[in-house]
Amino acid sequence: MKEICVFGAGSIGCYVGGRLAAMGGSVSFVGRERLGRELREHGLHLTDYQGADMKVPAAAVRFDTEVPRPLRADLVLVTVKSSGTEEAARALDAVLEKPSVVVSLQNGVGNADALRQHLPSHTVLAGMVLFNTVNSGKGHFHQGSQGALDVEKHAALAPFVDLFARAGLPLNQQAAMRSVQWAKLLLNLNNAINALSDLPLKEQLSQRAYRRCTALAQVEGLRILRAADIRPAQVTSLPPHWIPRLLSAPDWLFRRLAAKMLTIDPHARSSMWEDLNVGRPTEVDWINGELVRLAATVGQRAPVNERLTQLVHEAEKGSQRRWSGGSLLAELTPRHMTP
Repeated sequence: MKEICVFGAGSIGCYVGGRLAAMGGSVSFVGRERLGRELREHGLHLTDYQGADMKVPAAAVRFDTEVPRPLRADLVLVTVKSSGTEEAARALDAVLEKPSVVVSLQNGVGNADALRQHLPSHTVLAGMVLFNTVNSGKGHFHQGSQGALDVEKHAALAPFVDLFARAGLPLNQQAAMRSVQWAKLLLNLNNAINALSDLPLKEQLSQRAYRRCTALAQVEGLRILRAADIRPAQVTSLPPHWIPRLLSAPDWLFRRLAAKMLTIDPHARSSMWEDLNVGRPTEVDWINGELVRLAATVGQRAPVNERLTQLVHEAEKGSQRRWSGGSLLAELTPRHMTP
C-alpha cells in the first residue's frame, strides 16, 4: 500500500488526509502537539455540506509532532502556511528516504517553486483546495462549500487517483496550473474581507457592501494580471472578469444569479478569519500581498489590496477587526474607482 504523509496538518490537511484514511489509505500526519492531543483523544470526524459523514477512530490516527526519520512516504501533501514553506522543504529534504511525489496544497502561487528548490530529487507539483474547511473542534473538520482538489497534471499521480476518488476528493489534474492558481487567488481576495467582517462567509457574501469590497480587490487584480500578461483560468461557471460585476449586483439580483456561490454552510468562514480568531499570523501576504508584489514588477500599484493587507496586519496586532460593510467600502473606495 502506498504511504501518504500530510505535512503541516491543520484544517485542510486533517480534512483531506482524514477522508483518505477513512477510505483505507495509509496516512500519517505531522502537525502541532495541540492538534495531536485532540486527535489522539477524539480521532477524526469528517463531514461536508452535502451530508458526507466519515470517521477515523483515535487508535487508527498516526500523528507526529516531529517528522519521522526516515520518512517513508510515496506521497507528501504539504499543507503548512505559506510562511513555513521553506522550513518544510528543508525538513522534508532531510528525512525523505526515497524519491517521492510532493504536492503543495497551499494558498498563493509560489509555494511549489519554493519546494522544488530544496527537493530536486522529488516530483513536486502545485495543487490547491477549492473549498472551505472549518475546524469545529474535537477532531471534527467540515467542508463548508463546494469545490475540488486541483493539481498539476503528472503521470506520477496515477497510483493515488483511485483513492482520492473513493474518498470523494477526485484529483482534477490541470495542464496549466499557474493560470488556475491565479484564478483561485482572485477568489481568495475575499478572505481578507471575510476576516475583517468577522461574519460567516454566507452572511458576509449576502451583503452588497462587503461584496463590493471584494469586487474592488478583484478588479484591481485583473488589471495587474493583464499588465503582467497573465490570463487566469475559468474555475467557476463565470469567467474571472464577470465575477466582480456579479458581486456588485443588488442583493436581490445576486441571490438569484449566484445561488451556487451561496451554497455554503451557514457556519463556514475563511481560513484567514480562523487565523485571526486564534491569534495566528495570516497568509494575507501570500494572497492580497502577492498582487501588491506583482504590481511592482510591472511598474504599477495595487492600493486596494495594499490597504487590505495593512488592515489584516493591524488586526493581527489587535486593532479593529469587525468592520461593517459600509465602513470597509469607504476605507477602500478612495483608493480605486468602484466597479
